[in-house]
Amino acid sequence: MTRATRTIACLAASAVLGILPALPASAATTLETVRQRGHVVCGASQGTVGFGAPDANGEWKGLDVDTCRAVAAAVFGDATKVEFVPLSGQQRIPALQTGEIDVLPRTLTWTLRRDGNGINPTFPNYYEFTGFMVLKDLGVTKVEDMTGASVCVQTGSTTEVVVNDVSNKLNLQLNPVVFDNVAATRQAFFSGRCDALITDAAALASVRASQTTNPDDFVIFPATEYMDALTPAVRHGDDQWFDIVKWSIQAPIAAEMFGITSANVDEMKGSDDPYVKRFLGVEPGNGAALGLDEAFAYTIVKQLGNYAEMFDRSLGKDSPLKIERGYNRLYRDGGLMFPMAFQ
Repeated sequence: MTRATRTIACLAASAVLGILPALPASAATTLETVRQRGHVVCGASQGTVGFGAPDANGEWKGLDVDTCRAVAAAVFGDATKVEFVPLSGQQRIPALQTGEIDVLPRTLTWTLRRDGNGINPTFPNYYEFTGFMVLKDLGVTKVEDMTGASVCVQTGSTTEVVVNDVSNKLNLQLNPVVFDNVAATRQAFFSGRCDALITDAAALASVRASQTTNPDDFVIFPATEYMDALTPAVRHGDDQWFDIVKWSIQAPIAAEMFGITSANVDEMKGSDDPYVKRFLGVEPGNGAALGLDEAFAYTIVKQLGNYAEMFDRSLGKDSPLKIERGYNRLYRDGGLMFPMAFQ
């Protein structure tokens, strides 16, 4: 076990006992700390293709990875100035609360209790429902058919709550089989220890595509009728950093609304549209308000693209997963992604 891993494990244990240490009042701001360090530290998945996983060359890829890189582009003008720390569901929030990481863009569901207990959700970067995955041969296609099923679930995730809620609501007598990390949870399911695997539906699609030889042997269906907002978070107590991360996430969404892409962003700097001029920093003010370079949004789009580009290469038509945009379309296209005003 590495020193970092031991530290995070201790933090998780402390969180369970309710004895998380407070950050010193005299501590430097997060932005100062990040700039002194020279890179942004982000919590990452333990290997969910499409959201956060190293590729064959060891380079981290995915929508959550690009979200972290957007913050680095805003702060440093360089999207590569990042470090990714793989975290389990149980480790991720304590690691953020105690300063082990700067941002947590790791398929984190925005909930009231998390919001009120030491972390600040920013803006959603993905909307999704919680799903079950089962072998097609079981003949189960909806949650009502799952009476008595065993379910592989990761501790520290909202899916623990979902399993219990669904079981009680529908009198299904589900049997949760709980594991402390992603790899163990998935391995148990594929080895036949559980009838079903529960997590976000997109993560299930990722697992089905990347860890099975015959994806068509498995079916995925909603666990509930409720939609979740997966929302990168920062810790309480630093409003400037909270604002920086929020608007770094918003920049690719707004860029898509304005029709700005990584290919045309230089040309768009010559636009007469006042909204575009403010967004790209041609008209100053936005960067100064955050303590950043005026061209921070331009830099994000230039280096990473708009939200459509990020989605398509990680999860959509240009990725192995081929997931439809669905609720992750812009609001004008019938989705839930709503860009805020850059003014």
